Amino acid sequence: MLDIKFVRTNPDVVKENIKKKFQEEKLPLVDEVIDLDRRYREAKTRCDYLRSQRNTISKQIGGMMAKGQKEEAEQAKAQVSSMARELADLEEQETVLEGEIKKRMMVIPNIIDPSVPIGKDDGENVEVEKFGEPAVPDFEIPYHVEIMEKLRGIDLDSARRTSGNGFYYLCGDIARLHSAILSYARDFMIDRGFTYCVPPFMIRSNVVNGVMSFAEMENMMYKIEGEDLYLIGTSEHSMIGKFIDTMLEESQLPQTLTSYSPCFRKEVGAHGIEERGVYRIHQFEKQEMIVVCKPEESMEWFQKLWRNTVDYFRSLDIPVRTLECCSGDLADLKVKSLDVEAWSPRQKKYFEVGSCSNLGDAQARRLGIRVKNKETGNYFPHTLNNTVVAPPRMLIAFLENNLNADGSVRIPQPLRMYMGGRDVIR
Repeated sequence: MLDIKFVRTNPDVVKENIKKKFQEEKLPLVDEVIDLDRRYREAKTRCDYLRSQRNTISKQIGGMMAKGQKEEAEQAKAQVSSMARELADLEEQETVLEGEIKKRMMVIPNIIDPSVPIGKDDGENVEVEKFGEPAVPDFEIPYHVEIMEKLRGIDLDSARRTSGNGFYYLCGDIARLHSAILSYARDFMIDRGFTYCVPPFMIRSNVVNGVMSFAEMENMMYKIEGEDLYLIGTSEHSMIGKFIDTMLEESQLPQTLTSYSPCFRKEVGAHGIEERGVYRIHQFEKQEMIVVCKPEESMEWFQKLWRNTVDYFRSLDIPVRTLECCSGDLADLKVKSLDVEAWSPRQKKYFEVGSCSNLGDAQARRLGIRVKNKETGNYFPHTLNNTVVAPPRMLIAFLENNLNADGSVRIPQPLRMYMGGRDVIR
């Protein structure tokens, strides 16, 4: 959410940003907000004046009564009563106007960074850099579910009976490999100086509204019936929510945290849910990283965060590339975003395995997260997040890039300590 003062003084900048995101239908919101804000400030000024006058006259009434000026006192009381009625009407008007302003401000997109490429959708995202040499072996690589089934590592039929499409049972060595990938990711991030956390897996609606847009929430979040609780779609939501309504000391920044959680997603949209696969599913587990930092440091942290994911995948010999998200592909709260994609030897192309985002002060402003600074004044910090790894999607890249011709799977050195010292699974 933008600063209302910024919108008031820079309406053309806000409108141009909306155009860059190809959301022309939102252009009228800017003028509506400015008009509502003017009326709100007028009402507030009038309220402040009436309160001041009411207090002054109320004090005078006692003096009038003491002097026997009963008629004057009654007239003053009537004036105070009239002010009170007007004040009540204006206060109600203030509340309504404030709500209307917030409703519109919540859907006006954040100002994107000047470096973001302009494009309508993900088809216009821009490749930035490749890491590692993508290779295609001289034998056929089966579909990832077939690889897992041959290793007796997945049971989709049972999951479909218990839960429906979009769920799975991982078994045996594949289940152990899944846990090994997460455990290695946890230790990888701890070694890079991040504090490990396991957050709540449910959050209240005020946190949901603070960390994401309404459209995202409707497409992603599962609500607990009869409770003000939602299952998290990513631990970023719970981890940023950890700081809701807090005043941080500047010496506490940056906050660098890495968190594990299961994630639950409706996955409503064009892609749908695969019947035979674990690429797009309702339930998965993820290791995340989040940073709360000074505004002037956020772009430096953005570079560090996506690099962590690249380094993690490269340590397992999986080729990856980075893809800059264009303006039309950015969620409304994001200032800048970059996807990390892993190489698929079977498909002979890259596919998304993680996303790194800088949200500026949008989440902090919505959640009331502030930083104390006596010299320059309190301010909203910037928040960033990035996926370290999200199996079982990462398992697809891992299995395809480590598959042997005989159907066995190599275990790279970093994972062996989590796999009982084994260097291959058969």
